[in-house]
Amino acid sequence: MQRIRLRPLILPLVIVGAIVIIGLDMAGLLGPVNDVIHTAIKPPAIFFSEAKRVVGSGFATLREIGELKQRNLELEARVNQLTVENLRLAEVETENAQLRALLNFAQTNPFFDIRGGQIIARPIGDSANLLTHPIQIDLGETHGIRQGMPVVTDRGLVGRIANVYPRSSDILLITDPRSNVTVMTQTSRAQGVLRGRVGQLPIMELISPEIEISEGEIIMTSGLGGHFPKGLVVGQVVEVIHNDNLMFQSAVIQPTVDFDRMELVLVITNFPPEEPEPAAPTPETEATPSAP
Repeated sequence: MQRIRLRPLILPLVIVGAIVIIGLDMAGLLGPVNDVIHTAIKPPAIFFSEAKRVVGSGFATLREIGELKQRNLELEARVNQLTVENLRLAEVETENAQLRALLNFAQTNPFFDIRGGQIIARPIGDSANLLTHPIQIDLGETHGIRQGMPVVTDRGLVGRIANVYPRSSDILLITDPRSNVTVMTQTSRAQGVLRGRVGQLPIMELISPEIEISEGEIIMTSGLGGHFPKGLVVGQVVEVIHNDNLMFQSAVIQPTVDFDRMELVLVITNFPPEEPEPAAPTPETEATPSAP
């Protein structure tokens, strides 16, 4: 019963209390109380404010870290892409340089009919493997290639076509022990035969002892024998061998062609020359009776 009677008094008491507090505050009598309240409230407020700042800063840092990681991934992918493109461009430039060199050879030798080919197989390891696994190119019978045709690069003589297949051919290199090339020195004009050797530089043999040759001389094809055109660069003399017990002197030759790095070659297709056509019969030959 008492609670019921007090309820109507609560609202007036609250209003009166509020008026009293406002009056005291306007009179400046609540200053000490405000100081106490502010002193009590300030530390938690500062704590929550600082906590809010730290948490916000943490979220911002996490967001920035995520963005930086994503940016780093994008930059790394771009760097990888540019690296691949640079390697591809470098390879294209290397191939273009080789093609320009071969084109220059063709332009400076307009009397040759040539066909460009690519190395598609080569022996791995010891040079003795050339005997069973020769260098092979992607030109064959269907491209007009025949056995015996000379093979060159812009740096000089490679060898000649040894075996021909429908779409590929084997090259007998000048370094092969089965290879013989008639050559001469450019300066002293000494004649000789270049023979390949297993695991060694080829050697120029049968050089007249009366002709003085020296290291550094250029060796080129002599054209004798009809197997190679005259004037193709072969190599350079790196050692002259004299032996009083032999009738001839010899010389070790460093080929100008780098066979290990060779990728493209040229086949001279109009050498050896075509067999001459038989002469047309004349009235005199037609009238001549055949021998019994």
